[in-house]
Amino acid sequence: MSNVTKTAAPAAGRAAAKKELPEHFKAYKHVWVFVEQERGQVHPVSWELMGAGRRLADRLKVNLAAVVIGPEGQPTRNAALESFCYGADLAYLVSDNVLSDYRNESYTKALTELVNTYKPEILLLGATTLGRDLAGSVATTLSTGLTADCTALDVDADGSLAATRPTFGGSLLCTIYTLNYRPQMATVRPRVMPMPERVVRDAARIIIHPLGLVEDDIVTKVLTFIPDRDSETSNLAYADVVVAGGLGLGSPENFRLVRELATLLGAEYGCSRPLVQKGWVTSDRQIGQTGKTIRPKLYIAAGISGAIQHRVGVEGADLIVAINTDKNAPIFDFAHVAIVSDAMQLLPSLTAAFRARLLPDSRARLAV
Repeated sequence: MSNVTKTAAPAAGRAAAKKELPEHFKAYKHVWVFVEQERGQVHPVSWELMGAGRRLADRLKVNLAAVVIGPEGQPTRNAALESFCYGADLAYLVSDNVLSDYRNESYTKALTELVNTYKPEILLLGATTLGRDLAGSVATTLSTGLTADCTALDVDADGSLAATRPTFGGSLLCTIYTLNYRPQMATVRPRVMPMPERVVRDAARIIIHPLGLVEDDIVTKVLTFIPDRDSETSNLAYADVVVAGGLGLGSPENFRLVRELATLLGAEYGCSRPLVQKGWVTSDRQIGQTGKTIRPKLYIAAGISGAIQHRVGVEGADLIVAINTDKNAPIFDFAHVAIVSDAMQLLPSLTAAFRARLLPDSRARLAV
């Protein structure tokens, strides 16, 4: 018989990681929000993030700063001034004409230089096409952690950023910490955070930082600019009215009923995840935890059961009208108007009723 005493093996890998911030990172303070703007238009997700950043900064008792990068001129400066109306304590401004159009190389240089110079503890960007591209590049350059596509942000007891995002196809939510590196970076989806109230405030401190880059230093050249409104890309996240369909429609051909109603209402159309998985609808139209998060004034869900994956993406809507044959469908638990009916029969009737109300000659008859 052996008398060897067994000792527990040391934890390995991520389990062994400890919150021991290196000394040179302890100078990193304050919360930053990257204000995304193109052609003088600020993406609304930037102001949503200012609201989230304000809450984090207040909890940490630090400043909230806006970061504005763009071409020289008043529109870029206006974006910095506007940030104070959404809660910024100060703004960092990098303006140079080589920043007229977004290019990864020039924007990455501008943002990484700002971080290395002024040392923020938390850096937030919108999970837009531009924001995702820039965040990944900046995090790689700085060798720090990035949590992408977050749906919730908080700080834990020791002040570390707790960034929550869906994983495993939306079946789980995981909260991720950047333990030993700074800044702690996260991108957040549009319409996940509520839009803060705009309060007119005088501009506070604006710190202007030079770029030090000339056009010949940039490999990528912009040949033309195509606005989103001229493309076929969906704009679900910012639509006031959204009509969506689910498996209750029965076949891909029946999805035309959803598109017809959406077209009549001037709305965007979307779908639940199973329809994308079946190839009935393209993935850019998927609504839910692994698709788009929406906050429309009116959301009409036809033949959608309302599983938790879908609920997370729509429960911020002002008015949810749900149509389903199953009176016990989960969507009726959070819908404002519940209609127990076959969507394939109700949608054509609903479209006809709206058409009668909305056509100009119909309005005239109804007014008599």
